[in-house]
Amino acid sequence: MSTTLKVALLGAGTVGTEVARILDQDAAALTQRAGARLRLSAVVVRDTAADRGPHVPRELITDQAEDAIDGADLVIELMGGIEPARTYITRALSNGASVVTGNKALLAAHGAELFALAKDNDAQLSFEAAVAGAIPILRPLAESLAGDTITKVMGIVNGSTNYILDKMDREGADLADVMAEAAALGFLEADPSADVEGHDAAAKAALLATLAFGAGFSIDQVHTEGITGVSATDVEAARAEDQVIKLLAIVERSEGGVQMRVHPTLISREHPLAAVHGAFNAVFVEAENAGQLMFYGAGAGGAPTASAVMGDLVTAARRSLAGAPDHTVLSATAVPALPIEDAITRYALAIDVTDAPGVLARIAQVFADQGVSIEAMRQTGYPSAGSDAAASASLRIITHAGTQRALDATVAAVTELDVVTGITSVLRVEGN
Repeated sequence: MSTTLKVALLGAGTVGTEVARILDQDAAALTQRAGARLRLSAVVVRDTAADRGPHVPRELITDQAEDAIDGADLVIELMGGIEPARTYITRALSNGASVVTGNKALLAAHGAELFALAKDNDAQLSFEAAVAGAIPILRPLAESLAGDTITKVMGIVNGSTNYILDKMDREGADLADVMAEAAALGFLEADPSADVEGHDAAAKAALLATLAFGAGFSIDQVHTEGITGVSATDVEAARAEDQVIKLLAIVERSEGGVQMRVHPTLISREHPLAAVHGAFNAVFVEAENAGQLMFYGAGAGGAPTASAVMGDLVTAARRSLAGAPDHTVLSATAVPALPIEDAITRYALAIDVTDAPGVLARIAQVFADQGVSIEAMRQTGYPSAGSDAAASASLRIITHAGTQRALDATVAAVTELDVVTGITSVLRVEGN
């Protein structure tokens, strides 16, 4: 007779009810894969009266989280937020129970302490669902590439903003119009700031950096910019250069530390990430020996995210039975998180100018004085939408790679020129 492992489910929203469905419908197959029967022992929710569907037995629904945790061998946390999730996960790990979570915000803020607690109590803390839904990316970073040196990870890890930017690119629509449509379709919450301001992607960037570089990083170390400054004019200019704008989470090994940033980014339409459309996610990895790898799939939704949760649960069950839980081990030596000023990349600027002799030469000289090399400059012949009426031309400048510090100094100096009426856009450029 097979062993039975009791599973406490904390949270029964969209993902939680899908997890319960899979545990119920695929029980026999899961028993074979895990080496033990995975029996749902409790479902912890705030509202015990709400109907949770046919796969969540009424008798298992409770609001007594501590009792549910103490009676479980494995705990799945899908409540979200920092508290009470942090308290519940701490309790479970202290009991020696392995935990599966999709809580990116919690791990991006307190991951290091929870990883250490899991190790101290010979338990496992798994979180594949926290970054890219169904896409298996964390385990490849931590295990498959453990013998390699990862140099850079770039990802589209927020489906809502990718849907918006993709729609703007395909239809030439304004940001506000597409955001309204995305909200109506359920891609955005009533308060969309976590998505459109880049905070959701920043939490995921911190986790990607933690796994890729084996050191603890938190969300407050990630430079974060959202998509609210991206205009239809930016999208049109990108299209004219055979580029596309994506909100990328970028973590990169640099001399002296790790660079972590989230921002709208121009990439060539030939880059694999440019082909990621709609609400899909993708993560592009560069490693010294493996070269370039790409992981693509559904980044959100009940069933896709539940798939990642169940993968972690089966693995945790196997390791629990074997008495060999897997631990996220971080470097004992702190790895510095480098400031955005040290980031080295290319830039694209849109500058509105007056019609006067020598304008191009004066602007080019400022770039040269600040040590920023110009790769290409073109005059579009019209001012950007909403710019000063005195402007008679808009310049598009693409730079060679340089530091953010040098670019900031250049922007400040160019702004002071009397022939410049406004710098309407500054975007970073990645890839070839």
